[in-house]
Amino acid sequence: MQAPLQLDPFLIVTLVFGGLIVLLVLLGVRVVPQGYEFTVERFGRWRATLQPGLNFIVPLVDKIGRRINMMETVLNIPSQSVITRDNAEVEVDAVVFFRVVDAAKAAYQVDDLQSAIENLSMTNIRTVLGSLEMDEALSEREAMNRKLLTVIDEATSFWGVQVRRVEIRDISPPQNLVVAMSRQMEAERHRRAEVTLAEGKKAAAILEAEGRREAAFRDAEAREREAEAEARSTAMVSEAIRQGDAQALQYFVGLQYVEALKAFATSSNQKILFMPIETSGVLGSLAGVAELLRDSLATPSEAAAPRPGGRSALPRSRPPATPDEGGSGAPA
Repeated sequence: MQAPLQLDPFLIVTLVFGGLIVLLVLLGVRVVPQGYEFTVERFGRWRATLQPGLNFIVPLVDKIGRRINMMETVLNIPSQSVITRDNAEVEVDAVVFFRVVDAAKAAYQVDDLQSAIENLSMTNIRTVLGSLEMDEALSEREAMNRKLLTVIDEATSFWGVQVRRVEIRDISPPQNLVVAMSRQMEAERHRRAEVTLAEGKKAAAILEAEGRREAAFRDAEAREREAEAEARSTAMVSEAIRQGDAQALQYFVGLQYVEALKAFATSSNQKILFMPIETSGVLGSLAGVAELLRDSLATPSEAAAPRPGGRSALPRSRPPATPDEGGSGAPA
C-alpha cells in the first residue's frame, strides 16, 4: 500500500499567494477603448477619470463607475405642437448635435443626460418659436437655430456638455393655414406685377417727356442758329449795299423771289396762280444772280472790264397801270 502524497506547505502558500497576486493584477488593469472615458470610484466617491488606453486602479478599493461616450452624439428631438405669437399652431421637430467634454460632470451632475438635453431643447424651442410670428418662423429659421444653440449650450455647460449645432428640422403649419398662405403669396405676386408695370409706364413717360424736351431744345437751338445766320446774311447784304455793291442786293432779292415762288407752289392749299407775275422783275433778279456768278468765276482782268451797255440787273418796278391801259395788273 502506497503512502499518501505529501504536499509542501510552503509550496501551497506560494501558489495561493501567487494566484492572489495575479488576480489582483487582473482586477487592477483596465483598458479604455477610444472615444470613451471611465470614471473611477473609491468607496462610492469619484476619484479619477480613465483616459483611452491601458490604465491601472487599486483592486478591491477602486471600481469603474460610469462609462461615458465622448464622441459627438446626434439627439432627435420629437415633434411637438407650438403656438406662435400670432396664435398659429404648428408642428416642430429638431435635431441636436452634442459631445461630452467633462466625463465627471456628465456622470454625476445629471442623472439622465440625453433625456435632460431633450427636454431642455423642447422647452427652449417652444419659448423661441412662441415669441415669433408665423411668417418670421418660416423665413428666419437660421436665426432661430443660432438663438437655440446659444441658450442650450449655456444651459448644458454645467453638465460637461458642449452643444455643437441645433437645427429646426421641420415646421408644419395646419392645412388651412397653408391654403391661406398660398392665397396671400399669389396676391402678393399680383401686387408686385402691378407695381412693376406701373413703374415701367412711369419710366417710359419720363423718358418720352425727356425726349420731347430734348427735341424742343434742339429745335429752338436750330431756329436760333438759323435766325443768327439770317441776321448775319442780312447784315452782310446791308453792308454791301452801303459800300455801293449792287450785286449782293440783286442776289438777295432774286433768292427771296425764288423761295417765295417755291413755298407758294408747294403749299397744300387750293390756289390759282396768274402768270406772269411781274415776270420782268423775276427775270431781272435771275439775270442779276447769273451776272454775280459770272463775276465770281471770271478772272480779275475780266471782272475789271465794264459791262456792256452799263445795264443794271436790278428788278425794275413798274408803275401801276391806268384804266386806259386795259385795267389789268399784269405787265404788257
